[in-house]
Amino acid sequence: MPPLCAVLLLFSKVYGLLGKDVDQPYALVRAQLGDNVTFPCFHAQDFVSSASWFKQPLGEKPQIVTITLNPESGAIFFNEFRNNERFSAKAAKGSFNLTVSQVEPSDSATYYCTLTRYSEISFGDGATLMVTGSESHGRTVVLQQPESESVQPGDSVTLQCTVHTETCAGDHSVYWFRQGSGESPPGIIYTHGNRSDECQRSSGAVSPTQSCVYNFPKRNLSPSDAGTYYCAVATCGEILFGNGTKLNVEGGELSRLVWLSIIRTGVLCCMLPIFVLIYCKKA
Repeated sequence: MPPLCAVLLLFSKVYGLLGKDVDQPYALVRAQLGDNVTFPCFHAQDFVSSASWFKQPLGEKPQIVTITLNPESGAIFFNEFRNNERFSAKAAKGSFNLTVSQVEPSDSATYYCTLTRYSEISFGDGATLMVTGSESHGRTVVLQQPESESVQPGDSVTLQCTVHTETCAGDHSVYWFRQGSGESPPGIIYTHGNRSDECQRSSGAVSPTQSCVYNFPKRNLSPSDAGTYYCAVATCGEILFGNGTKLNVEGGELSRLVWLSIIRTGVLCCMLPIFVLIYCKKA
């Protein structure tokens, strides 16, 4: 390999690792009831005091799951995870992976990998686990409409989330997530809080039912609003997710690609003369 190519390759690898003390490669993980899920976590190997995992359910405080002091000592679990065989962790040099076996609706949460170095704690971006396509013990079903929507920049749209339940017909806490087309982690963008004024109750022959409809309006849309929107419902001690609504802002993806191409070309034009100059001086 020519020396100049080697320099460029080394620069690209170093550039991709800058600013990543803790790397959680998967921001959003979708799983079916009973699946096994592994959350990878990568970190630098030097001077690491400990690595740990935290679980943060929607609207609740983070809970420590496990910690490792070094790869040889294994993982130590805490609280309700201590004797839970569904949770396991594997520590190695440069990684600390968490595995959740036979996932349940209550496993839906955001899992954060943390790293302690020189008494400083660094957090990963988090991995959000969405257990979908399952029915809760209370026969609660979450439906989202429409499945997809294509709009023009400046348009408005209303996303809808319907919750049907036969038991535990109390208030629901409803959250909306957006997963963009890029690599940014999903985040809560809107919450309805505890509200029951959008619900209608009916007395059936077998058991009473309740249907709740939650609307999420989006106005003056721009390309940055494109992505998949998920409705998450906290009810009866569980968190249930809808299948998502994909929002396409026409022309947005092309615009982003054009801007990315311009930025990358500009960076290359700025950096290439520097590497050529260095190469020429060494030659």
